[in-house]
Amino acid sequence: MTEQNSRIPLRLPRLDGWSLGAVVIAGIVLAPMLSVLWIALHPTENIWPHLLSTVLPRYFGTTLYLMLGVGIVTAVVGTGAAWLVVMYRFPGSRWLDHALLFPLAIPAYVGAYALVDFLQYAGPVQGAMRAAMGWETARDYWFPEVRSAEMAILVLSFALYPYVYLLARAAFREMSGCGYEVARALGAGPWGLFFRVGLPLARPAIATGVALALMETVADYGTVNYFGIQTLTTGVFSTWLNGNNAGGAAQIAGVILMLIFLLVALERTGRRNARFYRMGRAQRPVERAILSGTRGWMAFALCLLPFALGFLLPVAVMLDHSLDNPDVWVAPGLFKALGNTLLVGGLAAVLTVGAALFLVYAVRMAGRGVARVVLPLTTLGYAAPGAVLAVGLLVPLAALDNRVADGVLALTGWDPGLIMTGTAGAIILAYGVRFFGIAQGAVDAAFGRVSPNLPMAARSLGRSAGGTLGAVYLPLMRGSVATALLVVFVDCVKELPATLLLRPFNFNTLATRVYELASLERLGEAAPAALVVMAVGLAAVAALARANRA
Repeated sequence: MTEQNSRIPLRLPRLDGWSLGAVVIAGIVLAPMLSVLWIALHPTENIWPHLLSTVLPRYFGTTLYLMLGVGIVTAVVGTGAAWLVVMYRFPGSRWLDHALLFPLAIPAYVGAYALVDFLQYAGPVQGAMRAAMGWETARDYWFPEVRSAEMAILVLSFALYPYVYLLARAAFREMSGCGYEVARALGAGPWGLFFRVGLPLARPAIATGVALALMETVADYGTVNYFGIQTLTTGVFSTWLNGNNAGGAAQIAGVILMLIFLLVALERTGRRNARFYRMGRAQRPVERAILSGTRGWMAFALCLLPFALGFLLPVAVMLDHSLDNPDVWVAPGLFKALGNTLLVGGLAAVLTVGAALFLVYAVRMAGRGVARVVLPLTTLGYAAPGAVLAVGLLVPLAALDNRVADGVLALTGWDPGLIMTGTAGAIILAYGVRFFGIAQGAVDAAFGRVSPNLPMAARSLGRSAGGTLGAVYLPLMRGSVATALLVVFVDCVKELPATLLLRPFNFNTLATRVYELASLERLGEAAPAALVVMAVGLAAVAALARANRA
């Protein structure tokens, strides 16, 4: 064997402009999470032993308790409501089929403000009880503690159950009606159909929905902070802002990331196992049984309850406050917050969807190149809570800003100030990282619906890669891209933790305005901003319902 033949050629991955751009985009998305891990492992002042022996067990235990409660309630409510609307006809079933998605438009922290206002001592419920029973003070009767972990579980569950409902409903509808008919012929009753046929086949979809709800539970800050509950996310805020220790905040954020990665693994496993096959060319749809009389109205009440608590109650409370104080609609702070929200949310949506288009198209052209390796990693940004991303962004961006400002000052004598951390640029970047996975998923699905023959024909006629994207793909994907822009924009409007930590001084969005005013018990002034946030969210829910129309 000669020396020349013994040499094994080393093939490096080929990087063209598209692949290189995809790697850069993926690097930007992954950088905050890598930054959190680096800061946690190399803190300026290591307080990990102190955290581990004092507050961390409490933070972790409370977070797990919330996750357990939310997981159980969302699974039961979402799955039960999906089974009823798919399998039965009862009064209002057609309307409730879509209405049960509406709580997705309500941020959980708005639901928390509404529930406390409705149930507190000065609220209408206890006021009516005292008037009816002749009670004079709170000592005359017992009422559950309004600001408690159990109430937080209730609020989060009725805000997040639509994740389970949406996926479980699709899973139940994908099943063949023949399977249910065979089960009935073998003697299975309504409960037997559910536990022996429907639930086992829909279990992967339900697990995926629960995992998504739990990710949002871990990421929540507004609700748990309002209820005075100490979780891992509130620990990031208190360690960083009150304790002035970025390293300790990063270490708590690292614990959150590990917890989130476990949930991502659960979600991926459920999605990988969620396979529903047709039994024949003409699959018979599920034939819904008719529930009449008392049973029909009971089914209606069971489905109406999560819709009422998750949507009607927050809307009614906020409308009542805003109508009682019409002057708050013309408050200057509201219009300024609205303008800031449109600015950062709109820019973030356009940049995020544009980057997702570039990345997904580069992956499709690269085949098995470098771009395809980095594609799955970019979806992790959506799983990372806003507080974690804020820690991973603010510390390195502040250091970079200071170095750039010092360099410009030394060369020109002019101090440019903080370019990213002193403006809304850091918020836009955090939004882009946080919601890149949503944009990527929508864009990837849209690319998959375009026949590969069309771009191949365009390339054979001399079109470049960019020309094919603009002339073939984008016109056919216009609706999906618009939906992705809307969904990302709505999520940006509702995002609270990242905005609180990254906003410049005296910079408010609608979400932070609602949070600040409600925290000061000025719910009447917070109501208009909350209603605008909910109205924007309803637009996204309408688009989602239209896309998933059966």
